[in-house]
Amino acid sequence: MGREIMYSVIVVCLNAGQKLCDTVESVLRQDNQNFEVVVKDGGSSDGSVEQLAALCKDERVRVYTQRDNGIYDAMNQAVKLAGGEYFLFLNAGDSLYDSEVLGKITCALDNKKTDIIYGNLYHKALDTVIYAAPEINDFTCYRNVPCHQTCFYHRALFDARGYDTAYTVRADYEHFLWCYYERRALISYLPVVVASYEGGGYSETRENRKRSKSQHREIVVRYMGRRKADRYRLIMLLTLAPLRRAIAENRYLSVAYNGIKTAVYKMKNGR
Repeated sequence: MGREIMYSVIVVCLNAGQKLCDTVESVLRQDNQNFEVVVKDGGSSDGSVEQLAALCKDERVRVYTQRDNGIYDAMNQAVKLAGGEYFLFLNAGDSLYDSEVLGKITCALDNKKTDIIYGNLYHKALDTVIYAAPEINDFTCYRNVPCHQTCFYHRALFDARGYDTAYTVRADYEHFLWCYYERRALISYLPVVVASYEGGGYSETRENRKRSKSQHREIVVRYMGRRKADRYRLIMLLTLAPLRRAIAENRYLSVAYNGIKTAVYKMKNGR
């Protein structure tokens, strides 16, 4: 790949407690050891950074403490400190799904040229795997792009432009659409579970869900145009998207729902 470090796993945090150590340890357990962990701390006062330093003496784990203006500003600061060929963003509390994740990604990258490679997500709170759409197209971009915890971005995408911090809840979504529409990034799906997601994060509070809906509308109109955005919005309403989301987020119904969704994806792709 032309660089000594293959992966920069970026973890931004603020008063994350034991979750910070758990996330970093999930990376250190990888069979493929060609990585660094960049921890960008916003100025924690709970002892979590000191605890990490005491427990982890691995020189590949680098901790930087600097004030920031929120999670996306912290991520932008972190990428400037990262030296890997590909970036993966994990929140404190998330983890790599198993010890083979980086090895599987490496095998896939050895066989194809791609700017973004993504996989599936295990949702801890729902105790189910959330399967990503195996094809990225306009409708996928409107309704459900892969979670950032499952996306490995080639560093060139962030060298060109970081997250737009004007989008306080949806900057990762906006950046993915920018990669797809503006940069014409090559995007590949790998049918493996990449990360375990804690759930209940920053974007899932009641207030931020309202912001998310507003920012989603602004972003899709920006990249798709109002007419196409309106058409996809109507399709979502006619196909009972709010009800399907409620089912998908229900602990007792999510397993069955995601099983059906996965079967549909496989039929569409002839798998």
